[in-house]
Amino acid sequence: MAKKKVLTKKKLKKSDVVNQFTGESWVYSDVVKDHFFHPRNLLLNPPKKNYFDGEGVVGSPACGDVMVMWLRVDKKKDKILELKWKTFGCGSAIAATSMFSVMVTENGGMKIEDALKIKPQDIIARLEGLPNRKIHCSVLADKAFRAALNNYFRNTGQHQRIIADGSKVIDKVLNITERDIEEAVLDGASTLNDLKKKLKVGTGDSKSIPEIEQLLRFYKEKYSNRD
Repeated sequence: MAKKKVLTKKKLKKSDVVNQFTGESWVYSDVVKDHFFHPRNLLLNPPKKNYFDGEGVVGSPACGDVMVMWLRVDKKKDKILELKWKTFGCGSAIAATSMFSVMVTENGGMKIEDALKIKPQDIIARLEGLPNRKIHCSVLADKAFRAALNNYFRNTGQHQRIIADGSKVIDKVLNITERDIEEAVLDGASTLNDLKKKLKVGTGDSKSIPEIEQLLRFYKEKYSNRD
């Protein structure tokens, strides 16, 4: 029979978190702890009206972490001038998003095309590592950023730049996906008019309306039955 590994006191001192059931240890770098205890670009109060150019929300309180992100863009230079965020998430999610916000705004701001090239692995590298079970937290920041950018692209009529991220495109004129409709329902849309107000969906591609209505019914039923 294989012997269970016992964590010595010496090892425990090197670990910030130890799972009491499995004995697995998680070590957080000084950079992670700095961004957790002193998060950069965190926005706790409601943003000023019309100050930001794009807003994105990913996640669900019923399922786990939630991230909200706001962007201000230099439209002439196509650069990220400002990125603010808040999250209902763990320390790793806070640290990863804080670092990401620094990466896209440092040195006068990053061009959008370059910011989109940032991968979760790049965030982890700047944090000097994350525990394996916390790597998904860096993905949350990336998804929120893309959602905020899509909102900015819609607000400015740049529908050809909207990022589909593998979700099926429903309105091919405005490049609106199934995921966009699902998120709108999660945000309170319950009628076709609600969806049109939020996304303008169907206004450019009237042939998509039957499928939009079908998805609306599906997501309403799905989320009305949540515990």
